[in-house]
Amino acid sequence: MANKGAFGLRWLLEKCNVYPNAFYNFLKQRKAKHWLEKSHILAQIEEIYHSHNGVDGYRKMKIYLQRRHINLSLPTVHKYMNGDLPLRAVVRRKKPTYQKSFPHKIFPDLLQRDFTTEGKNKKWATDFTYLYTADGSLHYNCTIIDLYDRSVVSSLTDSKMTASLAIRTLKDALRRQPKKISGLILHSDQGSQFTSREFTSFCSSVGIIQSMSKAGCPYDNSPMERFFNTLKTEFIYLFEFHSKEQLYKSVEEFAYVFYNHVRPHSFNDYMTPFQKRYF
Repeated sequence: MANKGAFGLRWLLEKCNVYPNAFYNFLKQRKAKHWLEKSHILAQIEEIYHSHNGVDGYRKMKIYLQRRHINLSLPTVHKYMNGDLPLRAVVRRKKPTYQKSFPHKIFPDLLQRDFTTEGKNKKWATDFTYLYTADGSLHYNCTIIDLYDRSVVSSLTDSKMTASLAIRTLKDALRRQPKKISGLILHSDQGSQFTSREFTSFCSSVGIIQSMSKAGCPYDNSPMERFFNTLKTEFIYLFEFHSKEQLYKSVEEFAYVFYNHVRPHSFNDYMTPFQKRYF
């Protein structure tokens, strides 16, 4: 059968006035071109992967390649990353086990886990997380995100977790907006910083409507949990920060530059928060 197939191919080449050597050389050149293009793509994948500290999986990698006008299917990108190279994305740490606590007098949960909104500056979410410098010093970050596009509208870090830090973060978020906001819902947990007289009075003075999740239930504010998980997994855990100034500046650069303008977000159909917000 093999001889019959080879004979049929030679007969076809003769009918088309094509020399067999020319045909086989064409096949070799086409295969060489394929391997050259593939090696270029693999080099691009490695460059992107290492420039982002190994945090990108194949879904995000597909988006970054598209930005470089390299259009591949998800299975192909997965094959290249996991088979040809191979490269593995940084694995997120398992979430800690939470214990529910008893609520005290607070604001009602106006969102009821509806973390979507039709426009900018309608629903914001905020929370605190803890960060360490290399010497073991503990610091606290307060971040506010817009639930419309998951963009960071303000992120400040300090050595103490206080109502003052929460207010400064909220003032900074309002200052960054191009026009005055009305009817904004600010969703948080029931931490004392958000329930304090100082913070609630400030919210009331600027027309912000407070909303709060149930005590000890992080899923009621899951977008903030997700952001802090991303911050730590894709950035904080990968480096050592030898001063608070270095830590504070680096967190702001991650939030305002990489997270808002570079990193594709699955909630935005893999557009960046900036793309979703302005385009």
